[in-house]
Amino acid sequence: MGKLAFVFSGQGAQYEGMGAELCRRSAAARRVFDTADGVREGTSKQCFTAGKEALAVTANTQPCVFCVDLAAAMSLREAGVTPDAVAGFSLGEIAALTFAGVFTLQGGFAFVCRRAYVMQRAAEKSGGGMMAVLGLPDERVERLCQGFEKVYPVNYNCPGQLVVAGDRDELSVFREAVRAAGGKAVPLPVGGGFHSPFMDEAAQEIAVELAAFALEPPEVPVYANSTALPYGGDMKALLSRQVNSPVLWRRTIEQMVADGIDTFVETGPGKTLCGLIKKTAPGATVYNVEDEASLVAALAALCKGERQC
Repeated sequence: MGKLAFVFSGQGAQYEGMGAELCRRSAAARRVFDTADGVREGTSKQCFTAGKEALAVTANTQPCVFCVDLAAAMSLREAGVTPDAVAGFSLGEIAALTFAGVFTLQGGFAFVCRRAYVMQRAAEKSGGGMMAVLGLPDERVERLCQGFEKVYPVNYNCPGQLVVAGDRDELSVFREAVRAAGGKAVPLPVGGGFHSPFMDEAAQEIAVELAAFALEPPEVPVYANSTALPYGGDMKALLSRQVNSPVLWRRTIEQMVADGIDTFVETGPGKTLCGLIKKTAPGATVYNVEDEASLVAALAALCKGERQC
């Protein structure tokens, strides 16, 4: 049997009621939410009861998704399932680092709250947006971006899917260029141009914020979005640049597979990462854990054969 990785969901996967079933079932999940409520009062209630519009606000989205990500992962670990490595998509990388012991649970949540505030403020100031480009090779999308002053390739999701960030007026023209090239461009319902130069100011502020946090060496390898390699060296520098650097998700999954990982569990709301992994590594086995039913199903599948739970 190959190696197992947990991959933590990112912003955009949120939905109403997320995390409530995990909290009811798992003491480990409840500790995540209790800790969050001690830092940011009302977080668990927001996760479980807030509507779509409230959850779409970056300052709310990131703390809530972080909690559900970790609640799912902690529920698995509570049942005896431990990964050989972890990674997270954008926001999910902070949950991955916390799970790996780089941050304490309280520290990781406090950092996410600060990160969310800084990123939302930068997004409101810059006015950028994002668009998913489907059906074109990455190199073709990159060349299209070069024809615009403020459109950047940012999220390398999987073969045939690359997200760009850009000035909203330019994105309208860019969309037509994608159509003319034979692709499809889908605007994303996000509040800013994340992982691009629109977040340069946020990256600088996050570097200052990180000075107050003590980071420990990871207990398991944590693959970084901006390098597609395990964290090492100056972790704070790598973490601060994450918000204005592209997410190399496709390359990350390819690297993890090359390093012997053949089974992935997406922990957190939705199944977005499962889909991206299957398109990038068709031979991989994927599961997701976001509620009681998916937790039970994942445990039943994982606690067989050589893997003991």
